Amino acid sequence: MPPLSQPDGRVANPTNPVIPGFHPDPSVCRVGDDYYLACSSFEYFPGVPLFHSRDLVHWTQIGNVLDRPEQLRLSDAWSSGGIYAPTLRHHDGRFWLIVTNCTEGGGNLIVTATDPAGPWSDPIWAPGVPGIDPDLVWDEDGTCWCTVAGVSQVRLDPSSGQTYGTPHRLWSGGPGAKAPEAPHLYRIGDYWYLLIAEGGTERGHGVSIARSRTPQGPFEPCPANPVLTHRGTDHPVQNTGHADLVQGPDGSWWMVLLGVRPGGGTPGWHVLGRETFLAPVTWVDDWPVVGKVALDLPELPWPLSPGPVEEHRDDFELAELRPYWLSLRDRPAEHCTTKERPGWLTLRARGGSLDEPDVVFTGRRQQHLSCRARTLVDAAEGSGGLAVRLDERHHYEIEVSGTQVQVIARVGSLRTVVAAQSVPAGPVVLAVTITDPPPPHGPCTGPDVVSLGVEQPDGTFTELAALDGRYLSTEVAGGFTGRVIGMYAAAGTVHFDWFDYEPLDG
Repeated sequence: MPPLSQPDGRVANPTNPVIPGFHPDPSVCRVGDDYYLACSSFEYFPGVPLFHSRDLVHWTQIGNVLDRPEQLRLSDAWSSGGIYAPTLRHHDGRFWLIVTNCTEGGGNLIVTATDPAGPWSDPIWAPGVPGIDPDLVWDEDGTCWCTVAGVSQVRLDPSSGQTYGTPHRLWSGGPGAKAPEAPHLYRIGDYWYLLIAEGGTERGHGVSIARSRTPQGPFEPCPANPVLTHRGTDHPVQNTGHADLVQGPDGSWWMVLLGVRPGGGTPGWHVLGRETFLAPVTWVDDWPVVGKVALDLPELPWPLSPGPVEEHRDDFELAELRPYWLSLRDRPAEHCTTKERPGWLTLRARGGSLDEPDVVFTGRRQQHLSCRARTLVDAAEGSGGLAVRLDERHHYEIEVSGTQVQVIARVGSLRTVVAAQSVPAGPVVLAVTITDPPPPHGPCTGPDVVSLGVEQPDGTFTELAALDGRYLSTEVAGGFTGRVIGMYAAAGTVHFDWFDYEPLDG
């Protein structure tokens, strides 16, 4: 997370991204003095992480919207499939979230809650809503409109999922623009504004807007479109798009959006996934003008309100896992529990390796460009270890089985044991350190180095392998996610006493 305080207790200057790591497709709503934000989660369970803030820059995860099997079925989800692009809104005393489950037999679903920390309702399916990236808005007479990527719109009863009429086309951005998506519709002043992303979620991504006197159009495009894009620039934040508008505590306007931070040489590799950024918005002639997406945010015209400082270490002493922990596709208690051995996380194997879609894996998002993760593993009843995962075909791991530790690299169709070493019998500390590549740097330099090894009882790190991080990047692997660092079981039962994650940058 962004730094919360200085050593003397003063609040640090706010920085972008405001929610670092794999937190794409942000949707935000304001309720009184409180802000809530939801993101896509794809093939990971639980789904749709939900954050709270009082100042738009310090965000605390308070839960996950889809945290029960009856809400979220991902057994058929491919990597970068699953849950796409939620819209979060507050209306008539309730929170409403609409999102697409792209798995087989999925579609668009709606869940509600009176408390955004949960519980959220079982899903209401909306089979008449086509496509992805659904948005909800209510007009003055209470009619609810759902707008989806493409861009088209249909009238919807969100309490039942019933649609009325045939979806009709609205406005789809610039002529010939790729992938008009991420629509959000707002009533601001005298106009209805339709905000969309276009250009695809890669380097050509951008944000455009149009306005109308009615929510159904016709829509007039902004003459300054795209109102935000970093395409063709050397800005450190790229792929900017998929935005949502919100008013700050003082009534000013702001935009949350996704972006990436590429590293290394050409073409640049982003490894943390698409992250959530914040940018100021002003209005000129009833059109929004988006300010800089700066890594150091300007001084805000309201007091900062940092949340609790996140602890680096989890000793697994709670009955349930903390909300930032992710598992692949599901999390049945018979395969993942903190209750079998008190103070330990127990993983019981299913798939035989991280190549398998049903592998038992529990991790957290990598949120810093340089970081270290460690865990104490007892693999006396099986084999498993510590992994850096992008998908089934792109991952590095250090695995212990008996008295043997080995580093495994999977890159595309290639899988190899890179290094191996004997260790004494008993629990062992496995570690991963991610740092900048050593000089000299050139056009082929990768974004970072992933070092995997064993930590000795005196704290000394013994490196077994140092691997090029570009192969765990979106530019190599494809898809929509980012790195997740965590623990897995490849055979039998594996116990983990603690997991420690700490940033090394900043």
